[in-house]
Amino acid sequence: MYKIFVVEDDTIIAEEMKKHLGKWGYEVETASDFSDVMTQFAAFSPHLVLMDIILPFYNGHYWCSQIRRISQVPIIFVSSAGDNMNIVMAVNMGGDDFLTKPFDLEVLAAKVQAMLRRTYAFRGQTTVMECHGVILNVTEASLMIGERKLELTKNEFKIMQLLFEHMGQPVSREQIMKKLWDNDFFVDDNTLTVNITRIRKKLEEAGVSDLIQTRKGLGYMIG
Repeated sequence: MYKIFVVEDDTIIAEEMKKHLGKWGYEVETASDFSDVMTQFAAFSPHLVLMDIILPFYNGHYWCSQIRRISQVPIIFVSSAGDNMNIVMAVNMGGDDFLTKPFDLEVLAAKVQAMLRRTYAFRGQTTVMECHGVILNVTEASLMIGERKLELTKNEFKIMQLLFEHMGQPVSREQIMKKLWDNDFFVDDNTLTVNITRIRKKLEEAGVSDLIQTRKGLGYMIG
Protein backbone atom coordinates (compact mmCIF):
# COMPACT_ATOMS: atom_id res chain seq x y z
CA MET A 1 0.00 0.00 0.00
CA TYR A 2 1.36 3.40 -0.98
CA LYS A 3 1.69 5.95 1.82
CA ILE A 4 0.89 9.63 1.25
CA PHE A 5 1.89 12.45 3.58
CA VAL A 6 -0.31 15.58 3.44
CA VAL A 7 1.25 18.85 4.63
CA GLU A 8 -1.80 21.13 4.72
CA ASP A 9 -2.73 23.40 7.63
CA ASP A 10 -6.40 23.80 6.61
CA THR A 11 -7.85 20.86 8.53
CA ILE A 12 -11.00 20.71 6.39
CA ILE A 13 -9.02 20.44 3.14
CA ALA A 14 -6.53 18.02 4.70
CA GLU A 15 -9.30 15.71 5.90
CA GLU A 16 -11.06 15.83 2.53
CA MET A 17 -7.83 14.83 0.81
CA LYS A 18 -7.22 12.07 3.35
CA LYS A 19 -10.76 10.69 3.04
CA HIS A 20 -10.81 10.76 -0.77
CA LEU A 21 -7.35 9.23 -1.26
CA GLY A 22 -8.20 6.64 1.38
CA LYS A 23 -11.01 5.44 -0.89
CA TRP A 24 -8.35 4.66 -3.51
CA GLY A 25 -6.55 2.38 -1.08
CA TYR A 26 -3.80 4.75 -0.01
CA GLU A 27 -2.58 5.09 3.56
CA VAL A 28 -2.74 8.82 4.26
CA GLU A 29 -1.28 10.76 7.18
CA THR A 30 -1.64 14.52 7.73
CA ALA A 31 0.99 16.76 9.30
CA SER A 32 0.18 17.74 12.87
CA ASP A 33 3.22 19.80 13.94
CA PHE A 34 4.08 22.44 11.36
CA SER A 35 7.17 23.54 13.28
CA ASP A 36 8.74 20.09 12.80
CA VAL A 37 7.42 18.47 9.64
CA MET A 38 10.62 16.46 9.09
CA THR A 39 10.25 14.28 12.20
CA GLN A 40 6.78 13.14 11.13
CA PHE A 41 7.94 12.71 7.53
CA ALA A 42 10.82 10.48 8.61
CA ALA A 43 8.65 8.45 10.99
CA PHE A 44 5.94 7.85 8.36
CA SER A 45 8.35 7.30 5.42
CA PRO A 46 5.79 8.15 2.71
CA HIS A 47 5.92 7.28 -0.99
CA LEU A 48 4.54 10.72 -1.96
CA VAL A 49 4.06 14.13 -0.33
CA LEU A 50 1.26 16.63 -0.99
CA MET A 51 2.62 20.02 0.08
CA ASP A 52 0.88 23.36 0.60
CA ILE A 53 3.02 26.50 0.23
CA ILE A 54 1.48 28.86 2.79
CA LEU A 55 2.03 27.17 6.16
CA PRO A 56 2.66 28.20 9.79
CA PHE A 57 6.31 28.67 10.88
CA TYR A 58 7.97 27.73 7.56
CA ASN A 59 6.50 27.64 4.06
CA GLY A 60 6.21 24.63 1.76
CA HIS A 61 9.26 25.65 -0.28
CA TYR A 62 11.38 25.33 2.87
CA TRP A 63 10.02 21.92 3.80
CA CYS A 64 10.44 20.70 0.23
CA SER A 65 14.13 21.67 0.30
CA GLN A 66 14.55 19.91 3.66
CA ILE A 67 12.96 16.71 2.34
CA ARG A 68 15.19 16.85 -0.73
CA ARG A 69 18.26 16.75 1.50
CA ILE A 70 17.39 13.20 2.59
CA SER A 71 14.90 11.82 0.08
CA GLN A 72 13.85 11.83 -3.59
CA VAL A 73 10.24 10.99 -2.74
CA PRO A 74 7.88 12.72 -5.23
CA ILE A 75 6.36 16.00 -4.00
CA ILE A 76 3.21 17.55 -5.46
CA PHE A 77 2.52 21.12 -4.41
CA VAL A 78 -1.17 21.87 -3.76
CA SER A 79 -1.64 25.58 -3.18
CA SER A 80 -3.73 28.66 -3.90
CA ALA A 81 -0.45 30.49 -4.55
CA GLY A 82 -0.47 29.33 -8.16
CA ASP A 83 1.26 32.29 -9.79
CA ASN A 84 4.23 31.67 -12.07
CA MET A 85 6.79 32.76 -9.46
CA ASN A 86 5.56 30.24 -6.87
CA ILE A 87 5.31 27.45 -9.44
CA VAL A 88 8.87 28.10 -10.66
CA MET A 89 10.16 28.27 -7.08
CA ALA A 90 8.35 25.03 -6.20
CA VAL A 91 10.06 23.26 -9.11
CA ASN A 92 13.45 24.77 -8.23
CA MET A 93 13.10 23.59 -4.63
CA GLY A 94 12.57 20.02 -5.86
CA GLY A 95 8.82 19.79 -6.45
CA ASP A 96 7.59 17.35 -9.10
CA ASP A 97 4.14 18.76 -9.92
CA PHE A 98 1.78 21.59 -8.99
CA LEU A 99 -1.99 21.62 -8.44
CA THR A 100 -3.72 24.98 -7.92
CA LYS A 101 -6.51 25.44 -5.35
CA PRO A 102 -9.43 25.14 -5.60
CA PHE A 103 -9.05 21.70 -7.16
CA ASP A 104 -11.21 18.70 -7.96
CA LEU A 105 -10.50 15.67 -5.75
CA GLU A 106 -10.65 13.37 -8.78
CA VAL A 107 -7.96 15.45 -10.49
CA LEU A 108 -5.86 15.19 -7.33
CA ALA A 109 -6.26 11.40 -7.27
CA ALA A 110 -5.34 11.18 -10.97
CA LYS A 111 -2.16 13.22 -10.41
CA VAL A 112 -1.23 11.06 -7.43
CA GLN A 113 -1.78 7.84 -9.37
CA ALA A 114 0.25 9.08 -12.34
CA MET A 115 3.12 10.27 -10.15
CA LEU A 116 3.28 7.01 -8.20
CA ARG A 117 3.19 4.98 -11.39
CA ARG A 118 6.00 7.00 -12.99
CA THR A 119 8.11 6.99 -9.83
CA TYR A 120 7.86 3.40 -8.63
CA ALA A 121 7.41 1.44 -11.85
CA PHE A 122 11.15 1.66 -12.49
CA ARG A 123 12.79 2.09 -9.10
CA GLY A 124 12.38 1.03 -5.51
CA GLN A 125 11.00 3.22 -2.79
CA THR A 126 13.08 5.68 -0.81
CA THR A 127 13.14 4.69 2.83
CA VAL A 128 14.12 6.84 5.78
CA MET A 129 14.02 6.01 9.48
CA GLU A 130 14.30 8.43 12.39
CA CYS A 131 15.35 8.18 16.04
CA HIS A 132 15.87 11.18 18.36
CA GLY A 133 16.42 13.52 15.43
CA VAL A 134 18.93 11.22 13.70
CA ILE A 135 17.67 10.16 10.26
CA LEU A 136 18.93 7.05 8.46
CA ASN A 137 18.55 7.24 4.68
CA VAL A 138 18.48 3.64 3.48
CA THR A 139 18.78 4.59 -0.18
CA GLU A 140 21.88 6.74 0.28
CA ALA A 141 23.39 4.75 3.19
CA SER A 142 23.85 7.94 5.19
CA LEU A 143 22.86 9.57 8.47
CA MET A 144 21.43 13.08 8.71
CA ILE A 145 21.82 15.08 11.93
CA GLY A 146 20.43 18.57 11.54
CA GLU A 147 22.26 20.15 8.62
CA ARG A 148 25.04 17.55 8.68
CA LYS A 149 25.21 14.44 6.52
CA LEU A 150 27.35 11.54 7.72
CA GLU A 151 28.58 9.06 5.14
CA LEU A 152 28.72 5.43 6.29
CA THR A 153 30.83 2.53 5.09
CA LYS A 154 28.93 -0.55 3.92
CA ASN A 155 29.51 -2.33 7.25
CA GLU A 156 28.56 0.74 9.28
CA PHE A 157 25.36 1.15 7.28
CA LYS A 158 24.35 -2.51 7.77
CA ILE A 159 24.86 -2.15 11.52
CA MET A 160 22.82 1.06 11.74
CA GLN A 161 20.05 -0.34 9.53
CA LEU A 162 19.69 -3.35 11.82
CA LEU A 163 19.62 -1.17 14.94
CA PHE A 164 17.01 1.18 13.42
CA GLU A 165 14.86 -1.77 12.33
CA HIS A 166 14.86 -3.03 15.94
CA MET A 167 14.50 0.40 17.55
CA GLY A 168 13.93 0.11 21.29
CA GLN A 169 15.11 -3.50 21.38
CA PRO A 170 18.63 -4.79 22.01
CA VAL A 171 20.32 -6.49 19.06
CA SER A 172 22.92 -9.11 19.93
CA ARG A 173 26.45 -9.05 18.56
CA GLU A 174 25.70 -12.42 16.99
CA GLN A 175 22.71 -10.98 15.09
CA ILE A 176 24.81 -8.11 13.78
CA MET A 177 27.67 -10.37 12.70
CA LYS A 178 25.23 -12.75 11.02
CA LYS A 179 23.74 -9.86 9.01
CA LEU A 180 27.19 -8.80 7.86
CA TRP A 181 28.18 -12.42 7.14
CA ASP A 182 25.03 -12.95 5.06
CA ASN A 183 26.12 -10.02 2.96
CA ASP A 184 29.52 -11.59 2.23
CA PHE A 185 31.50 -9.70 4.85
CA PHE A 186 33.49 -11.71 7.35
CA VAL A 187 33.43 -9.78 10.62
CA ASP A 188 35.02 -11.17 13.76
CA ASP A 189 34.14 -9.95 17.24
CA ASN A 190 36.97 -7.42 17.39
CA THR A 191 36.11 -5.97 13.96
CA LEU A 192 32.53 -5.45 15.08
CA THR A 193 33.75 -3.50 18.12
CA VAL A 194 35.89 -1.33 15.85
CA ASN A 195 32.89 -0.60 13.61
CA ILE A 196 30.66 0.34 16.55
CA THR A 197 33.40 2.60 17.93
CA ARG A 198 33.82 4.28 14.55
CA ILE A 199 30.08 4.92 14.23
CA ARG A 200 29.93 6.38 17.74
CA LYS A 201 32.85 8.67 16.95
CA LYS A 202 31.09 9.99 13.83
CA LEU A 203 27.94 10.59 15.86
CA GLU A 204 29.84 12.33 18.67
CA GLU A 205 31.58 14.63 16.19
CA ALA A 206 28.10 15.61 14.99
CA GLY A 207 26.95 16.30 18.56
CA VAL A 208 25.16 13.01 19.33
CA SER A 209 26.78 11.02 22.12
CA ASP A 210 24.24 8.48 23.36
CA LEU A 211 22.31 7.16 20.36
CA ILE A 212 23.89 3.68 20.45
CA GLN A 213 23.57 2.13 23.88
CA THR A 214 25.42 -0.97 25.08
CA ARG A 215 23.24 -3.51 26.89
CA LYS A 216 25.56 -5.76 28.86
CA GLY A 217 25.08 -9.38 27.89
CA LEU A 218 22.43 -8.41 25.32
CA GLY A 219 24.16 -6.33 22.65
CA TYR A 220 23.43 -2.84 21.30
CA MET A 221 20.29 -0.73 21.09
CA ILE A 222 19.00 2.64 19.90
CA GLY A 223 15.80 4.34 20.99
